[in-house]
This record gives sequence, C-alpha cells and structure tokens, in this order.
Amino acid sequence: MNDNVSEKTTISASSTGLIARWQAIPLYARIVIALVLGLLAGLVLGSDAAVLAVPGKLVLRLLGALAPALILAAIVHTFMTTQLGGPLAARLPKLLLLNTLVAILVGLTVANVIQPGEGAGLTPPPSHDETTKAANPLALFLENVPKSLLGPLGDDGKVIGVIFIAVAFGMALRKERERPLGTVGHLVELFLESLIKILHWIIALVPFAVFGIVASIVGTEGFAPFKALGIFVASVLLALAIQAAYYLLRIRVGSWVRPTELLRGGRDALVMAFSTASSTATMPVTYAALKDRVGLREQSASMGALVGANFNNDGTALYEAMAALFIAQMIGMDLNFQQQLMVVLTSIIASVGAAGIPEAGLVTMTMVFTAVGLPVEYIPVLLTVDWFLDRCRTAINVMGDMNVSCLLDGKYKEEA
Repeated sequence: MNDNVSEKTTISASSTGLIARWQAIPLYARIVIALVLGLLAGLVLGSDAAVLAVPGKLVLRLLGALAPALILAAIVHTFMTTQLGGPLAARLPKLLLLNTLVAILVGLTVANVIQPGEGAGLTPPPSHDETTKAANPLALFLENVPKSLLGPLGDDGKVIGVIFIAVAFGMALRKERERPLGTVGHLVELFLESLIKILHWIIALVPFAVFGIVASIVGTEGFAPFKALGIFVASVLLALAIQAAYYLLRIRVGSWVRPTELLRGGRDALVMAFSTASSTATMPVTYAALKDRVGLREQSASMGALVGANFNNDGTALYEAMAALFIAQMIGMDLNFQQQLMVVLTSIIASVGAAGIPEAGLVTMTMVFTAVGLPVEYIPVLLTVDWFLDRCRTAINVMGDMNVSCLLDGKYKEEA
C-alpha cells in the first residue's frame, strides 16, 4: 500500500518537474521545437494529421474571444493613467497617427507588390455550416467555446460558454479576492490584470497550436506554404527597413538631431528592444538614451519615449497589415480596396494601448483578420516565424518613439 502511494507521488512529482522544465524554456524556443515536431508528424501521418489542427483552432478561438475585451481594457487603462499636458501634447497625436498610417501603407504596398503568399495553394478552411454538419465531439466542443467574451451573456443561449468565462475569471481572481478597490482606476486595473493573466494561460498553449497546425498543413498541403513564409519574412524585413529610413529622413528634416547621432546614442534601447521583444520593458532605457546620450529636452524625451510608447506601435501595425494580405494571398482570397482600408483602420485601433499586452501582435491579429473575414485558423502558420519578426518590429516600435521625441524637440537645440 505504502509502495503504491510512494510510486504515485514519484510519478506526480516527475510530471510536475517536466512541466516546469518545459515552461522554463523561452516561448520562441518552445515554438521552434513545436515547429520541428509538427513537420515530422506531418510527414509521418500524412493526411491523417488533419485532426491535429484542433488545438490550434481552440487557441485561436480563445484568443479571438479575449482580444476585444483585452484591447478595450488596455485602451481605457492607457488613457486613464497617461499624463498628457503642455504644448507638446497637442502635436503628439498627429505625429503618432502619421507614423502609424505611413507604416501600414508601407506594409500594404510591399505586400501588394511582392505578393509573398501568391501560389502557396492553401485550402481555405471549411465554412461554419460544414464544420457543424460534421457533428463530431471535437467540433461540438469548439462550437461551445465562446467567440466573444460577452457573447454567452447575451441571448445566444450557450450556457457552456458562460461556464468557460466564469471558471477563467474565478481562477484569475482567486489571489485578488482581498484586494481593496478604492477608485474606478483600481477596478479597470484589476480587470486588465485578470485578462492578461488569462492571456498568459492561453499563450502557454500556443506551441501546441503551432505543432498541430504545422503537422496538419504538411500532411495535407505539403511544404509550399512554408516556402512562401521565407518570402514573407524577407518582405516584412524590407518594409521595416523602409519604415526605419522614413524615420531617419523625418528626423533629418524636422529635428536638430542627426540620424547617425540618434542611432549611436539610442543603440542600447534598440538592442534591448530586439532582445526582449518588449517596448514596455525598453521604455526606461529609451528615455535615458534620448535624454542623456542624444541630448533631448526632458519633456520631449518623456513625451515620446514614455507617453508615446503606450500608443505608438508602428512596427506591429505594419506587420498586422502585411500578415492579413499574406494569408489572403495564400488561400487565394482577393482583398479589395475597401477591405484593405478596413485592415488599415483596424490595425490603427488595435495598436493603440497594446504596448503593455504580452504577445500583442498575436492578440490584435485576430481582430484584424476577423474584420475582413480572414480565417484565423492560419495565424499559427505565422507564429513559426513570429518569434523573430516580433523582435524586429519591436525595435521599429522603439525607433518610432525616438522619432517622435526628436520631432517634438524641434529644429533647434536648447542651449545649456
């Protein structure tokens, strides 16, 4: 009896240790491992690997449900907590909006000219009606996962969706039940923190989604979609380089700072942005570099690096637009001018306040895809290269903050 208990305890401890070791691996490394295993599984299983796409559909369904509420909470929290004031505050929104518009237009232009997804030959996913006609247990389970956080609370009558939401928030708020809430700001902050905690749980499942989607695509479609990914990566890097050149040109024309001086003084911030893939974590370094090394006025440095960083995600917006066109090209779906305009508008809205959200590009991408009717099921295909492109576009986000700070500082340097 005691031996059996001891054996069960040992098995439980070893499995817990295995999970801990897996979670200790950086997310990008877990995604690369899942990519390799998915390729092998697709080759071995062939068309039978199609069933492995279910985890990816589940993760994307959960992200799609969470995204609107998360963006809502992030934007409300950003506007409530950001200190705006002074003469520079009036110029800030114009500069941020112009930079974001240019970034999206650059991304759309490059994607339309190069067309990296053309000829990939991906088969569009089955329609909603075809999925429900299958009536297998997995399809029925997915059908009960809420598409929207507030959807089950309306009149669609899906009680299971309400249970999903109740369990998620109940677990997320367990450690916060004694937390005092003195102001509306505290309530918004608690709501945002709860959503981000749930988001972390979903992101932990992303490698399994990548494994399933990659195995399914390789088994049913072959390697053509992944050959197109290489062209897509090159296209995104080209678009980001054009955006960086635009920043430096604007600085050269509209500021006293020379582009070479900015790159030299801000290199620590750019390297940190690339290494951490977080513009939020880089904010203090960006501010210090602009103020101490480049020599900007304190107000200009803080307005661009600290305030602007909460709204300015040009690299992310550029990537979202290109990703939408890439997937549309892969499945042979033609996005007309009105749909591409909707991509522009959705990318701008989704990028506002997304700086503090982990894996912001993944979260907001579901909103962009949904707005133009693209299947979110293929987003995990992009995740196979997203861990690298995320670092590149974060560096561009930080360079955009630097650009704004320099333009706010004006054409004449303040004499000490």
